[in-house]
Amino acid sequence: MLGESNSVLGPQSTVLGPGIRDSGFGKQDCRLGTEDRGLTENPLARHYSRFRVGERLLLTGHSHQAWPDVGFDAQQRAWLNAAEFVDDKWERAAVQAAAVRAGFARLIGDSAGNIALGQNTHELVTRWLSALPLLTHPRIVTTDGEFHSIRRQVDRLAEEGVAVINVPARPVETLVERVIASLDSGTACAMVSTVLFETAEIVPGLDHLAAACRHEGVPLLLDAYHQLNVLPFDLNRSKLNDVFVTGGGYKYCQLGEGNCFLRVPPESRLRPVLTGWFAEFDALEDPSERRVVYGEGAAAFGGATYDVTSHYRAAAVFAFHEQQALTPDKLRSISQHQVGLLKTEFEQLDFSPALARIEPMPDERRGGFLAIRTASAKDIAHRLRERGVHVDARGDILRMGPAPYLRDDQLVDAIGALREILSARL
Repeated sequence: MLGESNSVLGPQSTVLGPGIRDSGFGKQDCRLGTEDRGLTENPLARHYSRFRVGERLLLTGHSHQAWPDVGFDAQQRAWLNAAEFVDDKWERAAVQAAAVRAGFARLIGDSAGNIALGQNTHELVTRWLSALPLLTHPRIVTTDGEFHSIRRQVDRLAEEGVAVINVPARPVETLVERVIASLDSGTACAMVSTVLFETAEIVPGLDHLAAACRHEGVPLLLDAYHQLNVLPFDLNRSKLNDVFVTGGGYKYCQLGEGNCFLRVPPESRLRPVLTGWFAEFDALEDPSERRVVYGEGAAAFGGATYDVTSHYRAAAVFAFHEQQALTPDKLRSISQHQVGLLKTEFEQLDFSPALARIEPMPDERRGGFLAIRTASAKDIAHRLRERGVHVDARGDILRMGPAPYLRDDQLVDAIGALREILSARL
């Protein structure tokens, strides 16, 4: 995908060596710095000027990517529409919401009509859990590698008597086998990530899990947050047409807060107990209707009144990505180059694995960030921040997440700062 004429790295761009690319205009050093170093700029960076991505070492691509400048203009438009149209703004907000649904649907190879929107994944997951027969099937199968939106909620349900089976997430090669072995006819649901949030390991065999859940009649929810817009994901090709999927825009999608989704299979007839009035639009005009009614499929998971600003921003960013041809395939290629560069630079430091080591996995199964296991990871992240390198830590894992607007020299500089911190601990 990097060879496309509208690539952010230039037409027919190919890697020639460490930090060197043939951009179609002759060789360039992609470790791009200041002009006095004879280097050029990542042309995508100018679209993120308000985040100053060319000046800062923002390796938070796995957590909070910078927003393109079009998002700022869109937020202003949301305010101005409210001022101009007052309560009539909702017609215009609905157009933005439709664009956001279409944007998420594009990323997973689905129809926009199967997408329910929410402010965060927890809101959507709890709505989904409330639709399940937990009174008659008080059993949930999940893993010990789920993000807190799922982990905390199922732990609380366990305190109320729901049997929660936390299958060990590692080794990830056999994770699906262990989840399948834990299913039975009394299971209300299974909940599994497509990419583990701590280490960026891609979970293989999810099509087999979907088939097993289908056989047992168990609804399956996939948390695709760490796959969305950094790894291609197609429901049809993956044989996942009848699964529920959740994810959002805070990370790799660059949409910011307030933009999450739940993909609902079109044949779903679930009726969430935690339900908002948006789920019954069609019944509001009938004063004789007193029972609780729902729309079909994804419409049943509608919420209620919300701040529309997030959808204006998200719709503008999705349009920007299309304009720049930032497809998941292209973003995957860029990410693999960047994560690979971080990995190579770190390996050349040749530190003892007892001090710090890259979490081992095949490169093709590594997601959108580099996970480095080291004692005092949180302290190291803090010290890196003091040096202007923005990373984060989960337990004893330091996470370094590049993004497509960064230059290679910024990644090299970040590893250089990490080298100095680790060397001081020898």
